[in-house]
Formats: sequence, C-alpha cells, structure tokens
Amino acid sequence: MSEDAGGRRQAAGGGMRDAASASRILPPASRFDVVSLGESMLRLSVPSGRRLDDTRSLELEIGGAESNVCTAMARLGRRAAWVGRLPDNALAGSVLRALRADGVDVSAARLAPGERLGTYFIEYAAAPRSIQVVYDRAGSAAANMTPDDVDWGYLLDTRLLHLTGITAALSEGCYAVVAEAVRRARAAGVMVSFDVNYRAKLWDTATAGERLRPLVAEADILFCKSADAAALFGCAGEPGEQMRALQRLTRAASVYCTFGERGAALLQGDQLTSQPATPVQIIDRIGSGDAFAAGALDGCLDGDPADGLRRGVALAAIALTQHGDRVLTSRAELAAVMAQRPPDVAR
Repeated sequence: MSEDAGGRRQAAGGGMRDAASASRILPPASRFDVVSLGESMLRLSVPSGRRLDDTRSLELEIGGAESNVCTAMARLGRRAAWVGRLPDNALAGSVLRALRADGVDVSAARLAPGERLGTYFIEYAAAPRSIQVVYDRAGSAAANMTPDDVDWGYLLDTRLLHLTGITAALSEGCYAVVAEAVRRARAAGVMVSFDVNYRAKLWDTATAGERLRPLVAEADILFCKSADAAALFGCAGEPGEQMRALQRLTRAASVYCTFGERGAALLQGDQLTSQPATPVQIIDRIGSGDAFAAGALDGCLDGDPADGLRRGVALAAIALTQHGDRVLTSRAELAAVMAQRPPDVAR
C-alpha cells in the first residue's frame, strides 16, 4: 500500500482493459488520451550571463521530460496524466500544483515521507560556451521508484502511454518500472510511445544502448535524436539511411528523428517525410525535444502521424521562445505558428 497525491491509501495493481489491436490508436473510451511516467524535478537557473558559481539569485521552474509532454498535451486540450514518485513535502507540492494548474491529472502520484526531490541547475551560455546542466537527483524519491509504486490500472487507462529512456537510466528499480510498463501495455493493447532521450550524465553510451534496445524494440511510436541513434545504436548515414537502420530495431509503425536546426523527419514503412525547422529567436533551449514529442503524439492521436511531424516542429519552436522546460501554449497558437502567420502583436 502507498499514498497517492490526494492523500488516499491505494494498493498497487488494478485491472487492465481487454487487449486491442496494437496497430492502431485505441478509441477515446479510455479515461486519458496520454499518460506518462517519470521524474519531475525543480529546475533552478541562473540569470542569463551569470556563472553558476557566482550567482546571487536563481529562477525556479518545474521540469521533467515526461511531465513536460503531459503539460504540452493538456494545454492543447488532451486528457493527460502524469505518474511518479515524490517526497511528501512542500517542494513536491509545488510540482503537483504546477502540473494541476496546467491541466495534468496527478492523482496517482505517490508521496514518500522523508525522501527528497530531484533538482537540477542551469547556467545559460552563448557561443562559444555551452549551456551547462548540473543534476542533483541521485537518491531522489523518483529514483527509488519500484513497480509496487505504480497503480497499473490507472496507468493503462489511456489511449497512449509515453515513456522515456531518462527514467530507465535513474536506477534498477526505475528500469524495472519502465520495462514492466511496456510489458503490461503490450498485453493490454495500449499504444506505447518511447523517447530514447539519452542523458550522458546518467549513463554511458554502451550501457544505454544495450539497456534501451529491448524497450525500443517494443515501441509503437519511437522518438530519437540523430546523434543518439548514431552513438547508442550505431545507426549512421544520411537521414533516410539512418532512420531505416533505426526502424530495423523496433516494431514502431512511426519513427520520428530530430536533426537539430535541420528539422525533423518521420519514417512510416517506406515513406520518409521531412519537415524543416521553424525559424525562431531562441530564448531557452531546454524542453524543445519534449515539445516536439507532444506535437507528434497529438497528431498520432488524431490518426495523422505526418501532421504530427508538422505539429511537433511548430511546438518545438514555440518552446524555444519561452523560459522554462514546459511549453505553455494553446491550440490556437499552435495553428497560427503552423500557418506561419503569427501577428507581431495579438490584440
């Protein structure tokens, strides 16, 4: 038994819906459109132009790849839920409050008294320096998560389950949770979206490649950066060649790959579709990959992965123009950016 974010005592487990075809998105009879599972943290960033070891102030934001995706999709009107493990204290309360305010259901989040919330620090930089990220997440409540912490009935009451390689990297317990989530989703006929999302500060490329291969293999929708595909799985070459090599590692019907400033591409069967990046004045780079995934999944939920590619590129551009990991937007704004007719001033 464990306590949820609403203070209720619940047992892990729960029933699963009947299996459905894994080749299509389930009809919207489920409680949620998308559910994701992972670690949400406090993000502390220094003012632009200051060094982390010399700053006198820090800006606080909420971050976490999986909850970032849920926030973006909730802002677009989707029924989104986030599942995770947090300490039972005021810092975790600020995370839950922010996600609730963004429209994300967090009622299955587990609260663990006496534990700690993961944090990370960002030092912004302009060329030739790189943005620096310092993690302080070892031993966090999320890193201590095990399959017993998950309400599986809640997690699988969705059209789509979104997972990432970040959570798999946090600990053996977290890897077991992600692997179990994939196994149960497959059995229940729930579509699985998996974002490789490699983090070099969490594990090396050889370990990540080996541990992620069985998870990648079971995805219905796969996201991977071009650089990660090469470093982790040895998939190299021109975009089409690289993506076909990546496709051979997975059952995914839709494989999305991002290429930084060159944009992104989608491979479905033999059909390769490319989308150039949207011109943007960058304010904050962090979180744009999660925004891309949210836009792509939004299209997949509508049965149009190709339009999801266009939505993802546009949503990533919106994310780059605002501070913080979470992209705070609307369906109308996304449509305007996709049409490339945003007014200078919306009156």
